[in-house]
Amino acid sequence: MAMHLTRFFPLAISLLLLALSPPATLHQCTAQGSSPYKPLVSHLARDPATSLYTISIQDSGPLVVDLAGPLLWSTCRPKHPTFPCGSDECTAANNSGPLASSQAPSSESCECTCTARPCNPVTGACAAGDLTRSAMSANATDGRSLLGYTVSFTSVTSCAPDALLDSLPAGAVGVAGLSRAPLSLPSQLSYALGSSRFALCLPGVAVFGDTPIYLSGFPLELTGVIASTPLLRNPKNRDAYYVPVVAISVFWTTAGAAADVSAALPPRALEMDTATGRGGVTLSTVARYTALRSDVYRAVLQAYDASVRKAPPGYAVTKVEPPAGSPFEVCYDAWTLRPTKRTGWDVPTIRLELAAGASSNWTINSGNSLVQVADRTVCLAFVDMGREDGPAAVIGTYQLEDNLLVFDAGKDVLRFSGLLWGSGATCSSFNFTS
Repeated sequence: MAMHLTRFFPLAISLLLLALSPPATLHQCTAQGSSPYKPLVSHLARDPATSLYTISIQDSGPLVVDLAGPLLWSTCRPKHPTFPCGSDECTAANNSGPLASSQAPSSESCECTCTARPCNPVTGACAAGDLTRSAMSANATDGRSLLGYTVSFTSVTSCAPDALLDSLPAGAVGVAGLSRAPLSLPSQLSYALGSSRFALCLPGVAVFGDTPIYLSGFPLELTGVIASTPLLRNPKNRDAYYVPVVAISVFWTTAGAAADVSAALPPRALEMDTATGRGGVTLSTVARYTALRSDVYRAVLQAYDASVRKAPPGYAVTKVEPPAGSPFEVCYDAWTLRPTKRTGWDVPTIRLELAAGASSNWTINSGNSLVQVADRTVCLAFVDMGREDGPAAVIGTYQLEDNLLVFDAGKDVLRFSGLLWGSGATCSSFNFTS
């Protein structure tokens, strides 16, 4: 049975926002859904060495953003607060595994200290760590800019050994899990903010709470005009975010090009098997490039290359071999590609065809589909997953960059913009001034 944050009343106490805002607002008692607290905004930065994203929200240092992560975790000082094994927080931290209350009590206190099991999303390594509280802070926002004051709060987090930081960006002190799990950052903030909604725009900004969002360069409020799709739940991985992709096709927007090319996928290739949890299409802020299961990968590469070869009359794109050691297989001579005004190169667009309930399909333009790997070489930025027992596709950060994503876990809805370049905005154009 799924666990809900509202079951854990102590979490609401630990999440009381100690805002540097007017006293009447700070102490006002209000029901969930009509919170006096303003939405929060924090900067997202991409580490050039690892291509991972960090959020500047924990006072002790930046945390790596993990969209599938169930916990907030970081290294801790030797002396830190803890939770008892029987606490609601401990149950929340361990609801997907053995409860920490099974540990033997301390001989000194005759009480059991709760431990969680934080995991490194890059290496897959996990370790035991005390469940604790950590000080955090973020700026209040109205969705246009900062409101001029910082909000300080404490979150339930897990300690982790220094070794668990392996392969994370230099300076990062841990990981911020953003999944549906009850101790993820959005879930913990949702009680105080009265909304389970949060937005990511890589690289640039994360916004927590129900607010309009404006980006410089585009005059309209974005959340009201971008597309939406239902979010799916995987019974075997209930905290992750899955989107209902039913087919993939490739098409030209240039006049005179040939007809669309559909990827020749096996029947139900993208469908989630609810019995085993395999299949489906999920999102990742850890994977750099979209990874496709081998049968899907081959079909997409063939469809894309076939579409490129059906370019408009007078436009010939030259295919080249990928550089040695490259993870990519389909590459082209960049000097034979025509540039476009805003979206990269004049090449076909990839369409993720979404199931009923979506307001539009998800399109991937050249700015998100092609990556330059050498002076004259660009490659289709998709990789072979190399496994058959996981998702059918994991959409990586290269395909998510400069796309506004608004997650509403309470309503199981994802809003998505597609590549923002054509609108004149980018994810880096949020106004971080008061």
